Amino acid sequence: MNTINETNFNFPKQKSVYKGKVREVYNINDEVLVMIASDRLSAFDVILPRQIPFKGQILNQIATKMMNDTADIVPNWLVANPDENVAIGHLCEPFKVEMVIRGYMSGHAVREYKAGKRVLCGVEMAEGLRENDKFPNPIITPSTKADNGDHDEDITREDILSKGIVSEEDYLVLEKYTRALFQRGTEIAASRGLILVDTKYEFGKTKDGKIVLIDEIHTPDSSRYFYAEGYKERQEKGESQKQLSKEFVRQWLIENGFQGKDGQQIPEMDDEKIIEISNRYIELYEQITGEKFVKASTENVLARIEKNVTEFLNG
Repeated sequence: MNTINETNFNFPKQKSVYKGKVREVYNINDEVLVMIASDRLSAFDVILPRQIPFKGQILNQIATKMMNDTADIVPNWLVANPDENVAIGHLCEPFKVEMVIRGYMSGHAVREYKAGKRVLCGVEMAEGLRENDKFPNPIITPSTKADNGDHDEDITREDILSKGIVSEEDYLVLEKYTRALFQRGTEIAASRGLILVDTKYEFGKTKDGKIVLIDEIHTPDSSRYFYAEGYKERQEKGESQKQLSKEFVRQWLIENGFQGKDGQQIPEMDDEKIIEISNRYIELYEQITGEKFVKASTENVLARIEKNVTEFLNG
């Protein structure tokens, strides 16, 4: 099965290309960005050796739907989707922080909590919390946006402001937008029988100084979901929650001795594991969107993308 590992296109009026962990972003004449979602899989800020069939299409289509479903409360960068794996949007200057918001004691938060920490990114966490307990109110725990190969790092609101990473005026907008998006995402998830546990948002500024949502939103790469049915019963019994997110990949890696630390060997994923992960991504797509996932043709996939994007840009 053909997957997209990397692209090397030369589109009309292309000025540059940036290659992220899972996306490639082409600058077209300093006006718009062409963002191509590859099938690469990253965990612990490391790109894993093998790609996941349809992962890029799934992330792109979920993000597009969620952008459309939240555009009434937070402006976003999106202009068009000429291909299943492509989003085209306004050129923006990204803020150098990721706005992480958590409604539950899970993932990175619980790993820090179990290590004895009671303050995360300057936010206090109460004593006596159990894994996957709901916080009294969602907490914002920002992280720095690392370059490729580096790890994102926790940072406090105070450090962001004191270091001048974001101005106070802009940061207040980022916080407001983050809370509004999380509330809407929580409502959308609930309508699909899911709990939006935590997620991250990225923002940028357009040429005219407008703050907009960029990148992806409410995808399994940027978010964690639990199934709502049985959540309380599982919590009361101290059982693991049934979840849909990339966390199952992280847990498999941890169980096989890998957490992205120096000297650790990435465990090999066989074909069966690759297909299992692909199916989990499809399951999340269908659960969160309420729509049947339609697999795009993977025959000559790079030629398909190049043709669709070029036709849009020339049009």
